[in-house]
Amino acid sequence: MQTSIKNILDEYKNEIEDVGLGNLEDFLVVEKGIQISRRCIQSLRVLLRNKEFDSPEDEIRFFKEQKPCVYTKIKFYSKLYQFLLRRPQGSLNKQRRFIDQEIEKLQEDIRENLDFVKYYREGSTYLDKYYFLRGKDEVKLITDTSYYLTDNEFSISHDNLVAEILAYDLLINHYQKLLSDLRFLRKNGLKAQKATSYHHKRSLKWTATKTDLIELLYALHTSGAIEDGQISIKQLAEACEELFELEFDNVYRTYLEIKGRKNDRTKFLDRLKTSLMVKIEKDEL
Repeated sequence: MQTSIKNILDEYKNEIEDVGLGNLEDFLVVEKGIQISRRCIQSLRVLLRNKEFDSPEDEIRFFKEQKPCVYTKIKFYSKLYQFLLRRPQGSLNKQRRFIDQEIEKLQEDIRENLDFVKYYREGSTYLDKYYFLRGKDEVKLITDTSYYLTDNEFSISHDNLVAEILAYDLLINHYQKLLSDLRFLRKNGLKAQKATSYHHKRSLKWTATKTDLIELLYALHTSGAIEDGQISIKQLAEACEELFELEFDNVYRTYLEIKGRKNDRTKFLDRLKTSLMVKIEKDEL
């Protein structure tokens, strides 16, 4: 049993390592992390249906260490995906406040289980038979009532909490790095440089909707019309914010809304084409 688990986890670690080295601000990279981790969890689930643990110690090890190392990544990448969806564009201060709020939410979640967090971080083992053996759980020790709705063949009372703790550490480290990057930008005056680069003596006002502008941005990006397509959507959005003195709420979420249109997905681009054709035909008269 342990050999089979080790083989599955070794293969998983090789796959997920490449994801960790990628750009974690790229939705496709984050999605890949979720998909690889879910496949691994499913492989472990199938294995447990067909084989038994050789000893209670092996079962404890699986639910305390081995399963959480994969489940942690599912939680990490899932929360990171939601973070990217909701992360605001705009000023450095606005982004910093948003990240600070995310850190506070994580801290509130972890404070709800301080007793177990202390037990786990100190490497204690005296309650392992209740926390990490199937069929041995104690109701008075269970703080997450959603446990009662899980698959009791593949879950025990506290493996999910271990994954929460480890995912918390990964997210905090990631958010702290983002904050450090924002401080670097502020310290080196890059925001001021961008403002100087994009502003004209006379400010320009975008009078269509922000959704129209985002539709245009994605068209320019996809066509490679700017920087041969090597500039990111985020950079394009920041340039437009400076140029037109506006703030986007969430560019990617707006793009998802554009994708979700049942009709006229490119209605602003279509309107631009129509307007130009009318102008050309009129000038030819």
